[in-house]
Amino acid sequence: MFTVPENASKCTNVYDALMERGFIEQCTDPEAVRKMLSEEKIKFYIGFDATADCLHVGHLIQVIVFLWMLKYGHTPVVLIGGGTTMVGDPSGRTDMRKVMTTDTIDDNCKAFKELFDRFLPFDEEWKYEGNKGVFVPGHQNKEPEPGKCVTVNNAEWLRPLNYIEFVREIGSKFNVKEMLRAECFKRRMEEGGLTFFEFNYMLMQGYDLYVMSRDFGLKMQMGGNDQWSNIIAGVDMARKLDNREVYGMTTSLLTKADGQKMGKTAKGALWLNEDRVSVFDFFQYWRNVDDADVNMVLRLLTFLPMEEVNRLSSLEGAAINEAKEVAAYEITKFVHGEEKAKQALEASRAVFAGGGVSENMPTTKMDKAAFEGEGMNLAALMKEVGLEPSTSEAYRTIQGGGAKVNGEAVTDKKFCVTLDNFEDGKCVLQKGKKKFHAIEI
Repeated sequence: MFTVPENASKCTNVYDALMERGFIEQCTDPEAVRKMLSEEKIKFYIGFDATADCLHVGHLIQVIVFLWMLKYGHTPVVLIGGGTTMVGDPSGRTDMRKVMTTDTIDDNCKAFKELFDRFLPFDEEWKYEGNKGVFVPGHQNKEPEPGKCVTVNNAEWLRPLNYIEFVREIGSKFNVKEMLRAECFKRRMEEGGLTFFEFNYMLMQGYDLYVMSRDFGLKMQMGGNDQWSNIIAGVDMARKLDNREVYGMTTSLLTKADGQKMGKTAKGALWLNEDRVSVFDFFQYWRNVDDADVNMVLRLLTFLPMEEVNRLSSLEGAAINEAKEVAAYEITKFVHGEEKAKQALEASRAVFAGGGVSENMPTTKMDKAAFEGEGMNLAALMKEVGLEPSTSEAYRTIQGGGAKVNGEAVTDKKFCVTLDNFEDGKCVLQKGKKKFHAIEI
């Protein structure tokens, strides 16, 4: 189980450590939160809607925040959204999320818990019990074990709710005009319209914070910066319903220097499971980040001391590649383990030194018949193995001189890969200087 190294920060307060590394974006009361985190050991939560059966790199910052908070003695509550996923968060969306069945959501929730087990220590004996709706509070069966996380599913209190009871007791406390000022709603109203179904989401997430503060003493919600409006709703709800003082804090989103979200590949999201994204591809993603993003990646996604982060990210010219390699290794080690990180590092070096030849490079096995006769069009093949998101993109790469087959440049968009291109059953495709993929038959 991973723990934050002792030398990762010299700060004595986790608030200062998170601020030093650039995690903290917004906070409902910075002075009060800093004081609380210095004087108390609190329970806090971050929520994860189970919209897929795998975590992606966008979740990684929140996992790392959990570990920082654990280091300083606080108790993370991992909330899996078996209830909120049934509606779907409109934040950052221009359309409504696909409605999922409860069976699919429940399966995804189980998969999430298994993935969190890779990174975090849990007190498996801790349970949340007894909530029967708005008027019947639940409770924890015991205090969490120090140094451990606990997990809870908001389906336990959201699915049993009586809707009329909920909107009477909870909805009556919120002003629609004020809610519509929230950034998540404003964008949807301007770009694609907002359904009443999704409009409920903010109240549901706010209710999560209220329930946990009431039932087992939770003090704070944390989340990505796009969750600010939802977090404020929970803070307001606790105050309006029980005059209960809770706090909210948002952390940086994983974005590039140009403002675009980080973690997208030709195959889609940068998933944390190697059956979705190979360890080599995962390593290469970080090895190939833009120079301008190196400091952010090292600060947020590694546990290197800030002195080393600043030294590496100040390198210039070709020397910045050392920083990228360190970042790729450290992040891959955290997600996939030290042994696989070493293999990915060796494979990456072999690829750059040997023109793409490495036994550890990403490889796709295909039917020999696909390459018999006239073979398979290179553009279609590049899309098939994920080097390009579409054949049209592949055509542009080929015509622009960015494609190679076995180290030989190909500029004809009609070029087809045939059995003649295979040596010992293998053919290596290349896009640009850094992306390689082997085909085996």
